[in-house]
Amino acid sequence: MGTAYTPGLKVTPWATIRKTRRLPLKGEVTVRVGDPVEPETVVARTELPGIMRTVRVAEMLGIEPSDLERVVKVAVGDEVARGTVIAETKSFFGLLKNECKSPIDGTVELMSPISGHVGIRYRPTPVEVKAYIKGKVTEVISGEGVVVETAGALVQGIFGVGGERLGEIKLVASGPDEVAQEERITEDLAGKVIVCGSNITGDALRRAAEVGVAGVVVGGIIDRDLISYLGHDIGVAITGQEDIPTTVIVTEGFGVMRMADRTFELLRSLEGHQASMNGATQIRAGVIRPEIIVPAAGERRRAKSLDDQSLDLGTKIRVIREPHFGLLGKVTALPPEPVLIESGSKVRILEAELENGTKVSVPRANVEIIQE
Repeated sequence: MGTAYTPGLKVTPWATIRKTRRLPLKGEVTVRVGDPVEPETVVARTELPGIMRTVRVAEMLGIEPSDLERVVKVAVGDEVARGTVIAETKSFFGLLKNECKSPIDGTVELMSPISGHVGIRYRPTPVEVKAYIKGKVTEVISGEGVVVETAGALVQGIFGVGGERLGEIKLVASGPDEVAQEERITEDLAGKVIVCGSNITGDALRRAAEVGVAGVVVGGIIDRDLISYLGHDIGVAITGQEDIPTTVIVTEGFGVMRMADRTFELLRSLEGHQASMNGATQIRAGVIRPEIIVPAAGERRRAKSLDDQSLDLGTKIRVIREPHFGLLGKVTALPPEPVLIESGSKVRILEAELENGTKVSVPRANVEIIQE
């Protein structure tokens, strides 16, 4: 038995899935261990403090900084609205007034007789963390968040963009090799997670966003179509924070790429079920895969642990480096001794037969396990 050094791509009808839902800073956890939760259940909340806005009162009123306390009309801790008079000077027996008003809604946080400035902090922004999946709370992280556990189907993609979405799965392709055209994207798909085949055209993707499709799952995508949809080039850092209306998950790679039969058939079997999906992707250290999760869908089956990274004869794999990038196959041999490759390094390899019938030898670090 060998070892794979890259995370496997999981495509399974039944797995135990745990999601840590954590606040960006300390706050209040609103659920307890054992509580059932829905995807929209708020499990924790906090407030992000606003930024400080400096008002140069002394300069604006033409006074010495040391005179600040004499002219201010508010105190530290006071709530102020935009346009509230925070300082005022009078001249000519009170007939003329010069006012300094708050430029924002916020809270007075500091006054400095040295600089003559008043600091007003924007009002805090409420932040709520939702459960994301239907399941049960198995752990509470005090003041930070929770761990939610569920059992069901899990499909991971190779790349994605867009954040967390929730919607009913709907097929718009009759087979894994069909290209989704614009005319297939109708208004009744609003709020749905649509499953395409080998590709979705740029026009169809824009149409999906226009009608309010929650998410798109597709085998492959043309990079220029994705760039056009995003409005910018694709970076190498983590994705998932893009300001786009429709999350996109690619299961096979870039180009027109037939969706793996087992992936398509699993998604077909889940049509009509509510799915949670997230396009967040990170391919460097701390790998994050885009995912579609359907809790408690279908008959429970025995599945490998999601942490099982072992290679064996017959293991299904995907090549993740050129010249065979994105191709699927099965392991046919696991030579035990390191082999000298073109780069001059000695590495452990595997031999595999790809789905197109080609037999190849590739470094074990250049493949990922497809768990079923």
